[in-house]
Amino acid sequence: MKERERQMEITLGHTPDADDAFMFYGFARGRVGSDKFKIKHVIQDIETLNKRALAHELDVTAVSAHAYAYLKDYVILRGGGSFGQRYGPVVIAKKDSGLTLETLTDAQIAIPGKMTSANLLLKLAIGRKFKEIEMSFETIPRAVLAGEVDAGLVIHEAQITYDKAKFAALLELGQWWDSQTAGLPVPLGINVASSRTMDPTQLKEFSDLFVQSINYGLENIDASVDYAMQYSRGQPKDTIKKFILMYVNEITLDMGQDGRRAIEKMFSMAKEQKILEFDVDVKVV
Repeated sequence: MKERERQMEITLGHTPDADDAFMFYGFARGRVGSDKFKIKHVIQDIETLNKRALAHELDVTAVSAHAYAYLKDYVILRGGGSFGQRYGPVVIAKKDSGLTLETLTDAQIAIPGKMTSANLLLKLAIGRKFKEIEMSFETIPRAVLAGEVDAGLVIHEAQITYDKAKFAALLELGQWWDSQTAGLPVPLGINVASSRTMDPTQLKEFSDLFVQSINYGLENIDASVDYAMQYSRGQPKDTIKKFILMYVNEITLDMGQDGRRAIEKMFSMAKEQKILEFDVDVKVV
């Protein structure tokens, strides 16, 4: 009883996406745990988690790397980051739209959230003149096809599942980022923990525990993918597995210097282009 009383309850936010589910499989199925923490899972879309982190409502949460610029009293966990390797969000338009990369700057573009890293990368690539139309990420391809917007910024598994017979890829942001940064990984999602509710020892202990959960998923891929299929949004297992392994890999276990440099580079580019008006101190546990 005394051991249980010493447990700290952690509100842990993550998205209803296959890669997040894969990473948290060890926690969710009780394969990884600690007598020091009692975990309460909070599952919401990434932009909602970004906003909840701004309000400091969660102890640990997945957020867009972009959102970190606006957070107070959160530090980045070394594990759990989603980084692309020459791949990432894609801007799509109908094949017969007549849009080109050059005319995107004046287009109406559906985005999956203002604080998403995808939105910041798009602004870095083409500037801020385009008209952003914020909508749920899963509705973007349909909105483009229906002509409700000129183009759409697709994330998650839609990066690899959009119908190439109907859509043209006007801008591959992963390739653009690679060309601008001499090969740094594309910073998309990270996990942050509250330095307001957790002391340095707890932050380090939870960070290590989270890495154990990710590693458990990688060591038990079939079972972890099966668990993640509840968030497949109708996609077949082989597609979900491909998507998961694009974003859960060695850099997910530990972002290291390259991951940190990538986040710092994104923020420095944003300040140079006056998208951000301040420096961002990137703190990693």
